[in-house]
Amino acid sequence: MTERIVLAYSGGLDTSVAIGWIGEATGAEVIAVAVDVGQGGESLETIRQRALGCGAVEAYVADASDEFANEYCIPTLKANALYQGHYPLVSAISRPVIVKHLVKAAREFGATTVAHGCTGKGNDQVRFEVGIQTLGPDLKCIAPVRDLALTRDKAIAFAEEKGLPIETTKKNPYSIDQNVWGRAVETGYLEDIWNAPTKDIYDYTATPEFPPAPDEVTISFEAGVPVAIDGVRVTPLQAIKELNRRAGAQGVGRIDVVEDRLVGIKSREIYEAPGAMALITAHKHLEDITVEREQARFKATVGQRWAELVYDGQWFSPLKRSLDAFIEDTQKYVSGDIRMTLHGGQAVVNGRRSETSLYDFDLATYDTGDTFDQSMARGFIELWGMSAKVASGRDIRVAGQ
Repeated sequence: MTERIVLAYSGGLDTSVAIGWIGEATGAEVIAVAVDVGQGGESLETIRQRALGCGAVEAYVADASDEFANEYCIPTLKANALYQGHYPLVSAISRPVIVKHLVKAAREFGATTVAHGCTGKGNDQVRFEVGIQTLGPDLKCIAPVRDLALTRDKAIAFAEEKGLPIETTKKNPYSIDQNVWGRAVETGYLEDIWNAPTKDIYDYTATPEFPPAPDEVTISFEAGVPVAIDGVRVTPLQAIKELNRRAGAQGVGRIDVVEDRLVGIKSREIYEAPGAMALITAHKHLEDITVEREQARFKATVGQRWAELVYDGQWFSPLKRSLDAFIEDTQKYVSGDIRMTLHGGQAVVNGRRSETSLYDFDLATYDTGDTFDQSMARGFIELWGMSAKVASGRDIRVAGQ
């Protein structure tokens, strides 16, 4: 029986050429697997037909947009996950769901190997291969761009030679990855980190310098999950899409950062994540009134570690699973409404309410009705500073000897 290889297929130049390239290099049959994670653009059927036209013996397509929103975006939101304080893990969280469908297709079609289109200097090769070896430890992995020396010039020449039904232009100098959680742009002109991004690289966000009128939105959460926008019930996918539209129109969610890649290099990245950044902002403000202080402080540390693990391709790791359990426990009372104004590139919270709030008006007020017993403060301060006071006395005593 001829060996079969499952290829993570995007419909673009590199993975389209990889179908025939892999076949010629290995003698194997190629099954193309395309996964919809809300990236928009061409229909799955168009992508499927292109894969078949490029020589795939089978083309498997999966609509995973709701699955991606529910099982990958929402945990990211609950963690308030921002890698290095900036990046909402746009690409990093899409790789595990793609891996899940790649392994499923390998089982269904009897493939022994999984292929992806990543280079040898990026993070995604790690995310794909660690995920594959976790979910399908018997499967082998190959990366044509990295392992078979499939450069862009070779890809274009191969496509033209074979008459493949794909666009082979060099006009777009950028590498772009997108899904419903956001959009990532790198390479080309952006590799000089002194160069400001040009307007043409943006798609999810309008220019914030000339915004429309301010847009006030109320986001309702139940146990950390967005369930309504302006009182209208929504699914997580619908919530992200609606805020992509509304926050994007105001230029919210543009991120320009030089980040630390897992492979040890620094890389300049431009991200657009209007829905993600608006939701994370709203969710964090709701946690501020519903999560107890020490729990919230520790959760910030957990969220940072969670983001690092996911960025580093450890979605399926035991530690990530344990952190998930902690984060989920913190969300028990994160229910209520957040009102925010979207305008000029900013998402600014100006109202919050919750039936499970820890904010006590009578304790907080300085006006009549104040129930806070200020006489307790003097003794509290004495005890709170006791350890430092004793240590300071020791320092003075020792220094005087």
